[in-house]
Amino acid sequence: MAWTWRFEAADGTEVAPAVEPEEFTTQGDAESWIGEVWKELLDGGAEQVTLFEDDSEIYAMSLRAAAEA
Repeated sequence: MAWTWRFEAADGTEVAPAVEPEEFTTQGDAESWIGEVWKELLDGGAEQVTLFEDDSEIYAMSLRAAAEA
């Protein structure tokens, strides 16, 4: 199983991430990584991210909402 992130602009179009992710072997590793780099991703133009396990969408979240919290 592989855990990956998709990076999106506010309108939902896919954008290139400011920090290049790796392919993660666990959900926890993927979530830890996003927790470390989300500000850089937001500054680089990604407004939201979606986590996938292989081809299955697990959840989406706003990076902007994290910045405003």
